[in-house]
Amino acid sequence: METINVQSKRREEMIEITAEVENIVRDAEQAEGICVLFVQHTTCGLTVNENADPDVKRDMLGWLNKTIPQFYADFRHFEHNSDAHIKSSLMGSSVTIPFANKKLLLGRWQGIYLCEFDGARERKVSVTIR
Repeated sequence: METINVQSKRREEMIEITAEVENIVRDAEQAEGICVLFVQHTTCGLTVNENADPDVKRDMLGWLNKTIPQFYADFRHFEHNSDAHIKSSLMGSSVTIPFANKKLLLGRWQGIYLCEFDGARERKVSVTIR
């Protein structure tokens, strides 16, 4: 198992980690298998989505913020980050990507993102190759 350290700079952002994952897969002993990524955090998530147009990231975060605002009268959590917990649960804490010939089998426009919802802070992504 490997760990990718990610430092977010804003409260909410999508940080592409595809290159870091590709390096781990390239250095793996086996040429094919699956790559499982997992975050041990409750206010960030992982997703695979388009990495060609930055408007996609902006649109996704914009929709999440409109749908789940940070300050909502019925939220009771004293840290004022209930929205981050909800967004993280919707995004998910893991992704699984197959690989062959030591290359991730991502689509042409796909990238892997850590989705920060309660930054800025350091996050750790566990990467397991099987």
